[in-house]
Amino acid sequence: MRILVACEFSGKVREAFRKLGHDAWSCDLLPSDDNSPYHIQGDVLDHLNEGWDLMIAHPPCTYLTNAGVVWLERQAGRKELMKQGAEFFKKLLDAPIPRIAVENPIMHKYAVEIIGRRQDQAVQPWMFGHMERKATCLWLKGLPKLIPTNNVKEAMLKLPKNIQQRLHYLPPSKDRWKLRSTTYQGIADAMAVQWG
Repeated sequence: MRILVACEFSGKVREAFRKLGHDAWSCDLLPSDDNSPYHIQGDVLDHLNEGWDLMIAHPPCTYLTNAGVVWLERQAGRKELMKQGAEFFKKLLDAPIPRIAVENPIMHKYAVEIIGRRQDQAVQPWMFGHMERKATCLWLKGLPKLIPTNNVKEAMLKLPKNIQQRLHYLPPSKDRWKLRSTTYQGIADAMAVQWG
């Protein structure tokens, strides 16, 4: 199967599919973290019509997430950036590819109005073997919902809150956004096994 992993620089989802024998490629404006020859550096919109069977997309969430909605009125230009982000998200969701999953955090209602619908599913890292919580929403086209593979919720709940929500408590740094946006390996593996 030919698979496009849009807006991915880490290579985690791409490599999960490649390990299962798929012709998987990542595409991002940034170079790939793993220097893979299976990474296209550029605008993913230029590559949507290249005969892909499946696309998993991770568009930027900065202006779409519910966590940042308070800044829409407080920060000049943010509404326009939100509109552009939601329109980019919708282009990915509406791409001419038969099977699509678009991933993002919980989205605020203003972005949902532009996109046209809420997510089909929300998953947590603890559903796939990671002792953390971070809601990840999936908008699906032609794909079933992900089935949890290793539920460790009970054990995770015994951990201190700053460990459960490690990514939320990361100190400011130049790489904080990268660490927060990288797909958990257990979720990437589940996507590859269940959707590949």
